[in-house]
Amino acid sequence: MAGRTMVLWCPDWAVTAGMLELADTGAWTGAEPGVDAAAPAVVLANNVVTVCNAAARSEGVRRGQRRRDAQARCPEVMLLAANPDRDARWFEPVLAAVEAVRPGVAPLRPGLLAVPAPGRYFARRGLDGEEAAAAVLAERLVQEGVWDSRFGAADDLYTAERAARQASPQACLSIAAGGSAEFLRGLPVTVLADDGPEGAELAGLLRRLGLALLADFARLGAGEVANRFGSYGADVWRRVQGREATRLAPRTPPPELACAISFEPPLESAEAVTFSVRTTAERFVAGLADRQLVATSVRIEAEFEEGVSTRTWLHPRCFTSRDLVDRVHWQLQAGMASSGLRSRKSVGETISSAVTVVRFLPDVVEPAGDHADGLWGGGAEEQVVRGVARVQAMVGYDAVRVPVLQGGRGAADRQALVPWGERPVGLRPVDRPWPGRIPGPAPSRVFATPLEAEVVDEASVPVAVTPRGLVTGEPWRIRIGRHWCPVASWAGPWPVDEGWWLASSGAAGPAQGLTARFQVVGVDGRAWLLRWHAPARWEVEAAYD
Repeated sequence: MAGRTMVLWCPDWAVTAGMLELADTGAWTGAEPGVDAAAPAVVLANNVVTVCNAAARSEGVRRGQRRRDAQARCPEVMLLAANPDRDARWFEPVLAAVEAVRPGVAPLRPGLLAVPAPGRYFARRGLDGEEAAAAVLAERLVQEGVWDSRFGAADDLYTAERAARQASPQACLSIAAGGSAEFLRGLPVTVLADDGPEGAELAGLLRRLGLALLADFARLGAGEVANRFGSYGADVWRRVQGREATRLAPRTPPPELACAISFEPPLESAEAVTFSVRTTAERFVAGLADRQLVATSVRIEAEFEEGVSTRTWLHPRCFTSRDLVDRVHWQLQAGMASSGLRSRKSVGETISSAVTVVRFLPDVVEPAGDHADGLWGGGAEEQVVRGVARVQAMVGYDAVRVPVLQGGRGAADRQALVPWGERPVGLRPVDRPWPGRIPGPAPSRVFATPLEAEVVDEASVPVAVTPRGLVTGEPWRIRIGRHWCPVASWAGPWPVDEGWWLASSGAAGPAQGLTARFQVVGVDGRAWLLRWHAPARWEVEAAYD
């Protein structure tokens, strides 16, 4: 039995990972409390079903269906967005759980791993055989929230994976030593579709050639296969001949970098918690420094008597212990009704009872050398970062904001403010056409409150724009404030008809009905970005200094 391989397969892992994340973040919005693992769910990419669980399949949902077709067959199906990072992140506890029982885990992809088949290790513990070892691992995975795990054991990796896919939930299909070729030849060629697009293409080709089983494919000559089916076909042919050599690459378990502190009795004051986590924060940063690492993204978990508050914090440079203490304070304050600070809502439940545990978990770590000061000290940028961090620590998390570019037609539409150090989310994409957008260069000043203006032609008649986008007269003079100024040159209009339904309803809004933008230069040399609103209102949005 030496050299045998065991494979663990978690079917539909992308769905499982998505539901685990929903349960962890508290984003589940179903009628029943908590996430029902048996509920129908699918993972969508570009509105096409890429993965569906057994409950969804029982309702007729299949891979490759469009979103509306899947919802037509199963209206209550849960829709999850494809996220490979999430799949890998939630598979990490599975790797650790298996690794705690059987070292030498080789992750293949999220939902699939391989280990050397346990032998005497389990026999010494009173267990016998690979099936018993699989039962121990399945029991351990249930404790991690993974109920559907299947195992396969064989002489080589490929056969063990095929066996795992044929096994029942929480069971192990063990292929006898020397029986890999016989087992594989009994499988239909459609199983190759599990290998991805290349396998699906080969399976379709073999079916069109009238080859139903891998045994039929194995009877072809090696030369014929190599000439007509490419390298992938040759690999499959070699495997069904029983010539696959197993080469596992076990991973090195990542070091434990997380730090936590428990409070007994639980602390009811945010200030007391903040003061108590200082040593833990210093230990967390020192543990990273011992490995020549720094953290640029840290997940802070605060457990209290009635729930958990979880949030991932980012830092534009790298976290120090003082930064972590500040984040703990902001996170606790943001969840308390009596808080005087403003902050974004935290993920998870609000903090309404005494805190029992605070935990620091590194989310993104980078080499310390990438963030070290230069030989002659930090540059101006590092000094600015430290200064802004100090200001943010004094005035609050979202009191310090930085502008970022987003898509839009007007100058004000194209800028957004996000808290310093935070990752911008929910911005309008920049790469869209945005009809009616003014050409460059961009104005240097955008007024938070547009200035009142007036534009008239040579006969002192107010200039307007027709519904067809034509100017009723040439701008001759402009008034900004109380002073009139002759126009030296102008460009435009760039009409935009947006939010017309808001204009007809009388609702307030930044953009309603037909508007048009003009670039105007006065004889005094000043340049302005003006906006006309139907029927006869002008304002100054920005200035070109």
